[in-house]
Amino acid sequence: MTVIVATIYPEPKHRAEVIAALESTISRVHAEDEGCELYALHEGEDRLVMIEQWSSPDTLTAHGKGDAFAELSKQLEGKLTRALDVQVLQPHPAGTEQQGQL
Repeated sequence: MTVIVATIYPEPKHRAEVIAALESTISRVHAEDEGCELYALHEGEDRLVMIEQWSSPDTLTAHGKGDAFAELSKQLEGKLTRALDVQVLQPHPAGTEQQGQL
């Protein structure tokens, strides 16, 4: 299993457009990308955070090369204050099975 935390910093004037692009991509990824176990958007004051879970590194790689992600990248051009901050993480389960990991 591979977990991704991707932080997106939209320009304030483009925030709604960025959210709309992400929502459209979420629907496509859920329907089209094999190995997607979680692909969820979260909002912060000045940022958007995608939390993703992939069944394997290979399914994550396929997602990164897929049409949905390519289209999203085009839609985000010129609408962010900085580059995406993408963290690729491996789970470190601790505590209870339900609470200690995604």
